[in-house]
Amino acid sequence: MTHTADHVLLDAMEAEELSALYQQEPAQEVVAWALDRFHPRCAISAGGGAEGMALVDMAWRHNPDVRVFTLDTGRLPQETYDLFQKVHDRYGMDVEILFPDQANVEEMVLKNGPNLMYQSVEQRLKCCEIRKVQPMNRYLRGMDAWITGLRRDQWQTRERVKKIEIDVAHEGIVKVSPLADWTKQQVWDYIHEHDVPYHSLLDQGYTSIGCAPCTRAPAEGEDDRAGRWWWETDTQKECGIHCSVQVILGEGKPGQDAKLPASES
Repeated sequence: MTHTADHVLLDAMEAEELSALYQQEPAQEVVAWALDRFHPRCAISAGGGAEGMALVDMAWRHNPDVRVFTLDTGRLPQETYDLFQKVHDRYGMDVEILFPDQANVEEMVLKNGPNLMYQSVEQRLKCCEIRKVQPMNRYLRGMDAWITGLRRDQWQTRERVKKIEIDVAHEGIVKVSPLADWTKQQVWDYIHEHDVPYHSLLDQGYTSIGCAPCTRAPAEGEDDRAGRWWWETDTQKECGIHCSVQVILGEGKPGQDAKLPASES
């Protein structure tokens, strides 16, 4: 069995059995299973994408006390803050906003400048690590499970995402991806059917939401992830949360688990 500090979670066999059991089940059933089994040590990761908002809505309908967290990197567009204010007003929930360590950010910016992400892939990954990966790692140490909006057709690094799996990168907690087999159209059908609040930049041609200096609307015909770190042409469009740095740099296989940064292990 895998363990957190004081909880026994899934072992590999049970995780495989649950993944197979829920493979054909509706996303709402997967969300309900996760909340019934792990709440309150379970939270939805929502960064502003349509998938996260759909999950927030369906989880809230099952359990209004569902926990939701987001990462405030300090470089978000105003529209992201507007969205989470709408979430607060609509659902009456206090979204848990995670912040990077101030001293680490100050040291990084002092040494490399505020726009280090444009200098090299390694510098971009350093910025992502400090502003996103480290605060999320700290938060997930207090969790038994987290729910993500990953879909298999978003990008090649996500093709093998399971609806229920053990997250070896985060001390063996459970990673739940209820929308793994959904298409983008299914996500938007749900949002429109249930009048779910969504990020206003998605109406301006954006197809993925991230930090303001690192995200733009993709050009016509480009992949939905093409607007993320668009100046990089030979890397995976990931920040290190869902896959390893080696994969992002093209040195590992897509689907390889993320590794904790050395400063966080």
